[in-house]
Amino acid sequence: MRCRSTSPRTRSRPPPACTAPVSGRITGSRKAHTTFGSTVVSDAVVTDIRFYAHRTIGKRVLLRVLSGLGVLWGAATLSFVSLRLAPGDTVDLLVGEQRRTPELEAAIRAEWGLNDPVVVQYLRYLWNCAHGDFGRSYILHKPVSGILAAQAAPTLTLTAAALLVAVVFAVVVAATTAHRRRSRAFANAVELTLVSTPSFWLGIVLLAVFSFQLKLFPVSGSKGLASLVLPALALGLPLGAVISQVLRDGLERALEEPFALTVRSWSVSESALRLRHGLRHAAVPAVTLTGWLVGGLLGGAVVTEAVFGRPGLGRVTVDAVLAKDLPVVLAVAMLSALVYVVLSTIVDLLGLLLDPRLRTGSRRGEQG
Repeated sequence: MRCRSTSPRTRSRPPPACTAPVSGRITGSRKAHTTFGSTVVSDAVVTDIRFYAHRTIGKRVLLRVLSGLGVLWGAATLSFVSLRLAPGDTVDLLVGEQRRTPELEAAIRAEWGLNDPVVVQYLRYLWNCAHGDFGRSYILHKPVSGILAAQAAPTLTLTAAALLVAVVFAVVVAATTAHRRRSRAFANAVELTLVSTPSFWLGIVLLAVFSFQLKLFPVSGSKGLASLVLPALALGLPLGAVISQVLRDGLERALEEPFALTVRSWSVSESALRLRHGLRHAAVPAVTLTGWLVGGLLGGAVVTEAVFGRPGLGRVTVDAVLAKDLPVVLAVAMLSALVYVVLSTIVDLLGLLLDPRLRTGSRRGEQG
């Protein structure tokens, strides 16, 4: 879009406001304008652009919330179906070692609502899940919500620490090896090794080296930050290896863009170019990938906690699976789905903040 003056005599004067088609109409003003470098854009156009950008963000948020509710509904439905299709009779699990009598069986069915139609049980299950009530444990005879609340903090702490390790590892490796042939080859070998190694096996190796041999970190337990280092490394390094590959590719493409040449002409150091300018352009694909992979951290935390003897949802889940305590197992699955939905929504919104083009991309598609 070009701005042309009306006559050669007026070339030294401020050019008239540019006009741009917005919503099928021409918007412009010769009096109010905003200058972006050497380009003059009317304030009306700027206002319309901001309006459509905010509307695009609102639509994205609404769609993410609706899709998240759909995912949670699907997880709750699958949980209910799993309860119905699980082998064995629920009454047998609830009776346990007690003497089974018709009176006891009738009392259990009445207490747990097993005599109601399947549709009524399904709707009641959805209603209870929406209010955070996942029933009672078959084995412990305690509310499942209380059991998860007591063990969720160590698992969430481990997940957050592993995510921090993954992000720091990915940023450092990508920023130091992009467009550097030898460093990139070495980083590729390390990343391939980490991605190919299961987290529990990596945890065993870390225990053997740093706990049994060097005695730098405790073998098990969850007292202090020292006990969190090895589990976080075992869980976060494979994730960081995947993210670093995507981030490095994006950074290499960003460093070849025209803006990189402009920044170099300002006598900016290479490190500042990579960290302050290149990473922002390269971060959107990596952030999106992180949102998809973080959901698997809870699943990996279950195994990692068992390897390092840490308390948390991992221990609770393993015990529940061995004892066929289905309400606890399915509640953990629901919690994982909730964490995934929340994190994916945050990642999607973070992508809008990192790349302003995503805010107006849908509007440009409508105009084109």
